[in-house]
Amino acid sequence: MAQDDPPEDPDKSTEWAEVRTDLAEDRNIMAMERTFAGWMRTSFAAIGIGLGFKAVFGAFDPPWLAKAIATMFILAGGWLAITAERRACHTLDKLQTHKFEVISTPNFRALAYAIAAGSLVLTAGLWVLNDGAISG
Repeated sequence: MAQDDPPEDPDKSTEWAEVRTDLAEDRNIMAMERTFAGWMRTSFAAIGIGLGFKAVFGAFDPPWLAKAIATMFILAGGWLAITAERRACHTLDKLQTHKFEVISTPNFRALAYAIAAGSLVLTAGLWVLNDGAISG
């Protein structure tokens, strides 16, 4: 008998309950993956806001103020990525798949750490580079 087939004996309601529980756990895993993707979008949005702020208000006086505000948003985007990865991996460790294959956690880590590293490189470039030339 397949796992999602109804029990042959109507008195085996326990089997039905186990099937429903297994499917609910799979839905929870899929919801966690969607939540992770949402946090990654939020992370990219924060980085984009930082870049946009620097582009629009680059001629602020004092000049470091626009960089400082942009840096805050860019680093917040990197922090959000790492935080989302840790929460997703923690949740995934508590759940077991039954009907589908879950995305492996190293992929979550690779994406989150790539975003965080990118935000650090972007921040360094924001402070070190000035009109394409390295500042003295």
